[in-house]
Amino acid sequence: MWPCWHNGAMRNVRYNSDGLVPAISQDEDTREVLMLAWMDEEALRRTLTTGKATYWSRSRQEYWVKGETSGNHQAVVDVALDCDGDTILVTVRQTGAACHTGNRTCFFSPLTAEDAQ
Repeated sequence: MWPCWHNGAMRNVRYNSDGLVPAISQDEDTREVLMLAWMDEEALRRTLTTGKATYWSRSRQEYWVKGETSGNHQAVVDVALDCDGDTILVTVRQTGAACHTGNRTCFFSPLTAEDAQ
């Protein structure tokens, strides 16, 4: 069990009305934010017990282990719950691209003030 889940902290997770909580993955070395995905209680439990980042696919309505088909794995280093209990931070060792587009991170499209006009 990961250190951050001592004392039953998992019961403090606040899932949305669909039973999901956003999970942000961050690279252990670079601290780069890689992606945002969703977890339900079972995906979180699988992530904690296997050390492999496991998410709930809203489009496919099934669990997916990051890298299972792409080879771009996320080995879990740490898992933390934010102060409100409504977001999970998964610190990982990323192998290959995190984004399904082939980019290292899903956050590669900058927005500026000009975009708001």
